[in-house]
Amino acid sequence: MADGGGEAAGRVGPFDPLRHGLFRRIWTASLFSNFGQLIQGVGAAWAMTQLTGRADMVALVQSATFAPLMLLSLFAGAIADSYDRRKIALVALSIALLGALGLSLVTALGLLTPGWILFFCFVVGTGTALFGPAWQSSVGEQVPSRELAQAIALNSISYNIARSFGPAIGGLLVALAGVLAAFAFNALAYVPLIVVMIFWRRLPETSRLPPEALGRAVISGARYVVYSPPIRAVLVRTLLIAFAGVAASALMPLVARELLHGDATLYGVLLGCFGGGAVLGALFLTPIKERLSDEVSVGLASALMGLCMIGTGLSRHGVLTGLLVMGAGSGWMISMALCNINIQMSSPRWVTGRALAACVTAVCGGMTIGGWAWGRIAASEGTGLALVASGTALILTIAASLVWRMPAVEEQRDRDTPLSEPETNLDLNGRSGPIVVTIEYRVPLDQARGFYTAMMPVEAIRHRTGGYGWSISRDVGDPELWTERYHTPTWHDYLRQRSRLTIADLETWQIAIDFHRDKDPIRVRRKLERPYGSVRWREDVPDRGVIVPLPSPGS
Repeated sequence: MADGGGEAAGRVGPFDPLRHGLFRRIWTASLFSNFGQLIQGVGAAWAMTQLTGRADMVALVQSATFAPLMLLSLFAGAIADSYDRRKIALVALSIALLGALGLSLVTALGLLTPGWILFFCFVVGTGTALFGPAWQSSVGEQVPSRELAQAIALNSISYNIARSFGPAIGGLLVALAGVLAAFAFNALAYVPLIVVMIFWRRLPETSRLPPEALGRAVISGARYVVYSPPIRAVLVRTLLIAFAGVAASALMPLVARELLHGDATLYGVLLGCFGGGAVLGALFLTPIKERLSDEVSVGLASALMGLCMIGTGLSRHGVLTGLLVMGAGSGWMISMALCNINIQMSSPRWVTGRALAACVTAVCGGMTIGGWAWGRIAASEGTGLALVASGTALILTIAASLVWRMPAVEEQRDRDTPLSEPETNLDLNGRSGPIVVTIEYRVPLDQARGFYTAMMPVEAIRHRTGGYGWSISRDVGDPELWTERYHTPTWHDYLRQRSRLTIADLETWQIAIDFHRDKDPIRVRRKLERPYGSVRWREDVPDRGVIVPLPSPGS
C-alpha cells in the first residue's frame, strides 16, 4: 500500500506519485544510483576506447552490461513474484555494489584490462537484472493504482534525468580525475538506495500456498506470455525497437571521437542531450496517451528517433548533432515507456514480475544483439553509415504493426478473494498429481457454434494460468453434452491455477457458461490421475481413498 496521500478525484498529474513518501524516497535514491551507473558507463566505455580503440570492443561494454538482463531477467521475475521483493532488491544491490567495488579495485591497482572491464560490467548488470523486476513490480505497493502509469513514467524520468547530466558529469570526472573516480562514484551511489530498502517496512503478502519452485515459476511466466497475444505483440515491438535504436547510445563514444573529433567531455554532453530529450519525452507522455493510441504514439516515436539518428550519422556539426540526439532520446523514451506501461498495467499481480522481466529481456536482448551488430557495421563501414542504417531500421519497425499491433491498455482486475476451496474426500498433499479437471456443459443444439466460439478464449485462460493439455469435446451419443478437459501437474498447481483467475478471466468464462441450459449448474470433476502400477494399496488401512505410491526403481 502507498503511504500518505489519498486518491483524489480528477485528472492525475505527472508528478502526483511524488506526494507519497515511500515512492518519493525510493525514487530519489534511485536517481542517485542511476547517476552512478551512467557515470560508470562513461568511464568503462572511455577506458575501453583508450585500451583498444576498436569500435566493436567499445560496443561490447554496453553488451556486457545488458547481457545479464537478457539472460537472467525471467529468473529474476520469477523470484520477484515468489519472495519478498524488498529482500530481493537488497541482495541485487549488494551484487551490483560488489561489481562496482571490484572495478574500482583493479583500476586502483593498475590491473585494468578489457577483460576486467567486461567482467565487472557483467557483474553490475547481474545485480541490475535481479533488482529490476523486484523494484518495478513493487511500484503498485508504493502508489494508488490510479497513479501507476504516472509512477512508471516518473521512474523512467529518474533514469533519464541522470542520463541528461550524469554522462556530462562522468565525462568531466574522467577528464579531470580519470576512470577510477567514475568507478568509485558508482560504488558510493548504491549506498542511499540500500539504506532506503533496509528501512522500508513492507507489508508481507500472505499466501495459502508455498512459492513455486524456480524452474516451474519461470515456465509459468513464459506460458503466460505465450498465451497472451497482446503481451506477445508488445514484446516483439519492444525487441525490434531496442535492436534498431541501441546504436544511439552504443556508438556515442565514436560519434564524439570520429564524427565530431571531440573527447570524453563531448561524449558526456551528447549522452546528456539524449537523456534530456528523454526527460522531455516523459513529460509529454501523459498528454500523448490522452490524445493518441499506443500504436500511433509508438509509430511516431520510432519515426522521430529514426530520422534523428539518420541525421546524426550525416551531421558533422556539434550543435546540430546535439539537437538530433535530443530528438532521438525523446523518441526512445516514449516508445519504451509505452511498452513498459502497457505490460505492467495489463498483467495480473501473480505474474507482474515475470511479465516485466520478459519486457526487460526483450529490451536487453535487442540492445545486446544490436550493440554487437551496429558495432560491427561501424567497424567495417564507418560510424556514420551504421547510424544511418540504424535509423532506417527504426522507421521500418513501424511496418511490424501489420502483424504485431500495440494493444489498448486494459488494466487487469485481480479478484479480492480466491475461489472457494474444492471439496475433497481423498487424502492429498501438495505434490499429489497429475490433477485432471473436467467441466460438463449442456448446450442446446442450435447454440453449439456460439458456445464453441465462446470457449476459444477460455483455452488461452487455462493455459496462461497453469493448465495443460486443454481440450473441448462433444458427446457423440448426447450432442448437447460438451466436456472441457485440462490437467495440472500437482494439487498445489491446481490451487494456484484457480487463484490466478482475474475478474476479466471469470467474465470471459461466464460468457461460455451462459450457454449452459440445465436445471443443475455446470458439473466440475477433479480427478487424481493414477497410471497403472503407480500405486499399491495398504491392506492394514481402511479404504478411505488413502493410497501409497509404489517405491521407485532401485529404492
